[in-house]
Amino acid sequence: MSITALDGKRFAEMVIQGANHLAANAKMVDALNVFPVPDGDTGTNMNLSMTSGAKEVKNNVQEHIGKVGVSLSKGLLMGARGNSGVILSQLFRGFSKAVESKAEISAKDFAQALDAGVETAYKAVMKPVEGTILTVAKDSAKKGVQASQKSNDIIAVMEEVVKEAKASLKRTPDLLPVLKEVGVVDSGGQGLVFVYEGFLAVLKGEKLPESPITPSMDEMVNAEHHKSVQSHMNTADIEFGYCTEFMVRFEADKVTKHPFDEGNFRNDLSKLGDSLLVIADEDVVKVHIHSEQPGEVLTYGQKYGNLINMKIENMRQQHSNIVGDTHTASGTNLSEAPKELQEYGIVTVSMGSGIAELFKSIGAHAVIEGGQTMNPSTEDIVKAVKEVNAKKVFILPNNKNIIMAAQQAADVSDEEIYVIPSKTVPQGLSALLAFNPSTDVRANESAMMDALQHVKTGQITFAVRDTQIDGLEIEKDDFMGISEGKIVIKNKDKENAAKDLLSQMLDEDSEILTIIYGEDVTEEEVTSLTQFVEENFADVEIEVHNGGQPLYSFIFSIE
Repeated sequence: MSITALDGKRFAEMVIQGANHLAANAKMVDALNVFPVPDGDTGTNMNLSMTSGAKEVKNNVQEHIGKVGVSLSKGLLMGARGNSGVILSQLFRGFSKAVESKAEISAKDFAQALDAGVETAYKAVMKPVEGTILTVAKDSAKKGVQASQKSNDIIAVMEEVVKEAKASLKRTPDLLPVLKEVGVVDSGGQGLVFVYEGFLAVLKGEKLPESPITPSMDEMVNAEHHKSVQSHMNTADIEFGYCTEFMVRFEADKVTKHPFDEGNFRNDLSKLGDSLLVIADEDVVKVHIHSEQPGEVLTYGQKYGNLINMKIENMRQQHSNIVGDTHTASGTNLSEAPKELQEYGIVTVSMGSGIAELFKSIGAHAVIEGGQTMNPSTEDIVKAVKEVNAKKVFILPNNKNIIMAAQQAADVSDEEIYVIPSKTVPQGLSALLAFNPSTDVRANESAMMDALQHVKTGQITFAVRDTQIDGLEIEKDDFMGISEGKIVIKNKDKENAAKDLLSQMLDEDSEILTIIYGEDVTEEEVTSLTQFVEENFADVEIEVHNGGQPLYSFIFSIE
């Protein structure tokens, strides 16, 4: 049997089978992630991305392969999650562009389209790294082009593509030392192999192992991940009801009378509420606080200069609107008015109700719940951008695996979007605090980008498997301390791991430590950790927030 021409219907079958085969093996791909952290989600991201593409194809099956390719590209583009999903979408975006005008394609057309996809994907990645899905795609496409020069049989070409993809995958540890150290092949490359195996099975009329019963994409995407973070608390539980934000522009005569000291300023305000954040430079101090008496807060700030950019919001009323209460405490019926067009909008990503609240309280207009274990898709981000209804929108991904999806959202959206490539929650918070609504967009972009460089991030999580990395022998369930993305500490005890990590990260230049604790942390553990810092790093100011985040017991921000 040989196939010399490929039409849209057969290609649609290939896409659907490729998506199904990847879905059946998504957990295996997840397990190949280098870091033994519980949010290794390459397989999940590629699965959801490819499933989105296949779903669009199912709805547009026809003879014309170019039109089927357009549907695949559209579905993948909007459903792309994480770096691996975005790269997958770019591979088939280039493929689809190459066949867009064709009703059917030859073996040579097919191979050249795979190669065009590789070119598109490499252009989409700012700093391509060899030993990844890109390398597997490149090597296999090159072999496909060579095979198409010898044979006009699409099956024969696809067999060579799959054979070389598997060989290239085996070589990935030779190109990326960290893969060799951990003893795995590249997870994204393995995901692509599963897709290509599905393609080949359809061409040859073979059946692959049945997919296990798993939730549908819609069930996975629309589950707990999309519930309002506000629904987990009661309006009556809000102790400090007014979110108060303002800036003080220093005045010489007032500062002479009341010399400004950031530490004293922060300590004084801390007595008037919670969720306090303070950032200052030579000219202004920016404040966010939840307080029951916002007037007292403003009066205190006014001791040092003129108040500017003031905003006070009733959080109890906001919470009632969000969770769907029909009445406020006063009995007034509420209906949400359409949002007016704003000059600026801020869209950010976070996991954990406390972190989401923190971002909203310091100026984020939309918080997409996601990050660990569930990266938002390009479409999720585009929808959030539209919802804020602003002329200019800044996106803070807060996760290195979401940056590409955010950039892709900026490319496909009609709105004016600026992606600030924050890789962690502390970086995102720092960038948001640097935002000034009274300055122009370029000044804000510059200030927010600069803010990323002035904060260090530490994280405590647990190992999901035994491994050896960066000279550390890590056993399953060990607690790991991660500093700036690198595992530097392991310990059987969570609290000791946190103390060890802080001992490494805090130094004489450290001024402010923000502790964001997760859902598995007790108040006793938080108290013990803060006492440890106070006893050993007396000059460091400490701020504590209940982030409620899963998987990561502690997130540390050090400035």
